[in-house]
Amino acid sequence: MPIEVAPGLGLTVYRVVQEALTNAHRHAPGSPVRVELRHVGRDLEVLVEDDGTGASAVQGAGHGLRGMRERVEMYGGRVDVGPRGGRRGWRVRAVLPVSQGATG
Repeated sequence: MPIEVAPGLGLTVYRVVQEALTNAHRHAPGSPVRVELRHVGRDLEVLVEDDGTGASAVQGAGHGLRGMRERVEMYGGRVDVGPRGGRRGWRVRAVLPVSQGATG
């Protein structure tokens, strides 16, 4: 079921996905990428995973990742970024409380 969020929170979700897709294109060109948005309890979860090696992205936390964290933290959320744990690829997972950016 779709949920409504404040425009600023919606823009933050958009920017997280945009940055994660940009990084996947840059560091794992041609690899499949999965984007998933889920409403879990009182949170909105954003998950972006690629099937590439992800090695070059591990070497540094660029401005894009820092900006992503800052945007999400403004809404009381958190971001986890790193290898997909035992499998090839890279994961960006952001969790944002919907109550912080709900409409109505």
